[in-house]
Amino acid sequence: MATDEKADNPGVKVFPPLLFVVALIVMLALRYVWPLAIGGRPFTLVLGVALAALAVAIIAWGRSTMLRGGTNVNPTLPTTTIITGGPFGFTRNPLYLGLIGLLLGIGLMFDSWWAVVALIATFPILHYGVVMREEAYLERKFGEPYRSYKASVRRYL
Repeated sequence: MATDEKADNPGVKVFPPLLFVVALIVMLALRYVWPLAIGGRPFTLVLGVALAALAVAIIAWGRSTMLRGGTNVNPTLPTTTIITGGPFGFTRNPLYLGLIGLLLGIGLMFDSWWAVVALIATFPILHYGVVMREEAYLERKFGEPYRSYKASVRRYL
């Protein structure tokens, strides 16, 4: 039984929040060494705060929608159902979009182009190491209902 339970997950290569925490730390460290300022203060600060707040709201909305739907939020655990409501009605990956928005928002708050560099470096890891694995897993597990959802809702935006 334990073997079946262990196999019932997408086999993601990295825990997504950890990926973004590492990207954030690298971004801030690089900013300290070589600022690469965007410029445009105080506009970047205001825009960064707004983007970060929106990102946190999307993450919270997506997480609460998953919990209300009765499935695991943690991508290393089994998915019990396909969630199509809330933010999942317009993107299949609202939590990851939220993490991306949060990284960019913090980068704007710190007035640093390094957030964009960090995103460019981390996005392929997220896409291939997490999202594509999750999609393959959901298609294997749920079949046609997931394929139908996938055909009707964009992966990102």
